[in-house]
Order: sequence, then structure tokens, then C-alpha cells
Amino acid sequence: MVSVAIMGHGVVGSGVSEILLTHKQKLFASVGEELYIKHILDLRDFPEHPLADRFTKDFNDIINDIDVDIVVEVMGGLNPAYDFVKQCLLKGKSVVTSNKELVAAKGAELLQIAKDNNTNFLFEASVGGGIPIIRPINQCLVANNVSEIAGILNGTTNFILTKMINEGMDFDEALKLAQDLGYAERNPEADVEGHDACRKICILASLAYGKHIYPDAVHTQGITKITLDDVKYASIWGGVIKLIGKVKQLPDKKVDIVVAPMFIPNKSQLANIDDVFNGIMVRGDCTDDVVFYGKGAGKLPTASAVVADIIDCVKHLKNRKYLFWADSDNSSVIDYKESVTAMYLRTVSDDTASAYNKAKELFNDIHVLECDTAKEGELAFVCEPMAYGTILDNIDALNNSGIKVESAIRIGDL
Repeated sequence: MVSVAIMGHGVVGSGVSEILLTHKQKLFASVGEELYIKHILDLRDFPEHPLADRFTKDFNDIINDIDVDIVVEVMGGLNPAYDFVKQCLLKGKSVVTSNKELVAAKGAELLQIAKDNNTNFLFEASVGGGIPIIRPINQCLVANNVSEIAGILNGTTNFILTKMINEGMDFDEALKLAQDLGYAERNPEADVEGHDACRKICILASLAYGKHIYPDAVHTQGITKITLDDVKYASIWGGVIKLIGKVKQLPDKKVDIVVAPMFIPNKSQLANIDDVFNGIMVRGDCTDDVVFYGKGAGKLPTASAVVADIIDCVKHLKNRKYLFWADSDNSSVIDYKESVTAMYLRTVSDDTASAYNKAKELFNDIHVLECDTAKEGELAFVCEPMAYGTILDNIDALNNSGIKVESAIRIGDL
């Protein structure tokens, strides 16, 4: 019998306990061991729960219990999750977590502690929820040199953009619907400003390239400035707008990493991933493009990934599973202004002919997007790939010339 403690009984935590109880025979057949929930840590009381007698409000009940081999952290946030997880690993207990904020901020340190103490620190559910992605990159695709990872990593923003694209809702209306349906929090900043996707692409990049990439090194933009006009021009261009987390390894082994809205061509495998679904593309030198698709959140999908990690821990209690990356100072990440990208821009001015000439002068070669319902003085175009810093300078030059840049969105080569 293997004793498990669960820290947090919210959406995911309750899903974990539910699966461990309802799938007991299935899990026993997989590992030949009974998984016994010894403690559930939560500040609230759950008197009607079938395991009501195993709830505790005191972390010491877990850390001091020598019978507990595996601890599941599904509380979220850094405090007190970081301290609790660190103590568990130092005590020789393996830890499974779905906490992307924790892994993105403290992953290198916690992986090192796990290595030093011959324990496991596993986090499959931290990126794709129920979508397997950590294990495939670490095991199934290990023979590949991964040149690029790109994906729709946040279901809330994908739902909002889907409603804007398919139903013509503006951003505020689509956000309210997402909140009403429970897809978006009352304070949706982490989702709509791109922070959630940033943490996830940092975890994937750290895993793929072996050095911790911290979120503060990643240029991050959200979707709050996307308008229905931009959605219309994306369609004219031949694609859709998606919030993309993307990392690419350059020939000198530096990495180009960004989170931002992008025009994605309709032929891309990511273009038709809609609503709350996520999709992650991994580009390897042996496999070419491999895409992982599914629900990136939700009670049972995420809990399913957590339980899979628990099973992995059971199989590796005496033989640590190799999952590791080194700490770093972010020196492997290029400055975001050096990143090369094509760009869509939408401008408004008193004279579209002059605006066109100025844009052509600055960007050398542009492709104008023609729209029958364009507003007076509006000019939309796509420029050829160039350094993002140069694009920003050119945007300033347009604005200083009386040509107001209303929108600027990257073109995703995916």
C-alpha cells in the first residue's frame, strides 16, 4: 500500500480524490499497489465527504507522517505551496503538482532538491491540464532535437477569441460570457494579459532546452486590445487570431520566446482549435510537427494528469524518474526586440495615400489588405519579417507622422 496526501481540495484536488476512489481497481491493476489517501489538507470542512475523517488543517500532519510517500500539491499560487513542497522533497517525499506558477518560478530549485534527495517532482498537469505534454517531450520525443514549440495554452482566451471570430462578439461581451460560464475568473488578468500562457511556455522551454527560463524574461502580450476589425482583417489575410506561446531555438542555441496574439494561417493545425480547447505543436528534427490537442483545464481532465503522475511516482519510489533542467540567469533568452517576425498593422490617418507611401518607405515591402467595409482613412497591411525592435521604431515613426497605428499583431509562421 502507498499512502498519498493531497494538499488542497478545490476543483482539481477534489477531482484527484474522486479518481483515486472511483478508479481504485483500475489503478491497482496498473501498479500492483493500493493507493491510500491518508490526509487531505484544506482550511475548510467537508463533513459530507466520504473521507471526512482524513481532512486536516495542519500541514505538520503530512510532513511528519513517515507513511506518506507521495504528496499532491493542488493549492495553487506560491505561498504556502512553495514552502510546503520544498519541505516535502527535503523530507524524502515525492511531490506531484498541477501548479504552473510554482513550476515556472521555482522549477529548477525544486528539481534539484528532488534529485539531491532521490525523490520525484512531477508536474504533467501544470501545462496542458489533461493533455499529455511533459511526459511526451521528456520521453517519447527524446530522440529529437526540438527546434520549436508553439501552442494555444490558455482555454479562456481561446474561448473569447473563438466567440469574436465565429459570432462577432466584441472582447468585453465575450469575456463576460466566459465569466458567466465559469471559464474566466472574476479577475481575468492572468488569462487575458497572457501571464498564464507565459508560465506554461516557460515550463515547456525549460524542459526542451535544459535551462530554466523565468517568466520575467518573456515578452508577454495579452488579447485585451484585439478588436473585431482585427478579426476581420485576419480573415481577409487568410487566417485567424490566436494567443500563442512560442519558443524557438536559434542556431547559436539561444532561444527566442514570446507570448502574444498572432495571425495564424487557416492551413495551420492550430487554426481550427476553438473554444476552451488547447493545442500544442512540438517541432522535432525526426518527427517534424507533432500536435497535442484537448481540454487544457477542468476538474477531471486535470486530475487525470495528476493521477498519472502519482502512478509514475509509485513506479519510481526506489528509482528516481529522470526529469530535470538546470537553473539559469536567463542569458540564453534573446532580447525580444531582436526577435524576427512579420507583422500586421492597421492605421488611421487623414490621407491613406500618404500613409501607404510612408509605410512603404519604412517597411520596404508591404502587402495591403483590402476591405470593402474599411473605415474612412483606414489602411491595413502586412510587412515582411524584420526585427521586432525595428517594427517598434517604425510604429513610432508612423505615429509621429500623424498616422495612428491602431493595431499591431505578429504573423505566426506555424
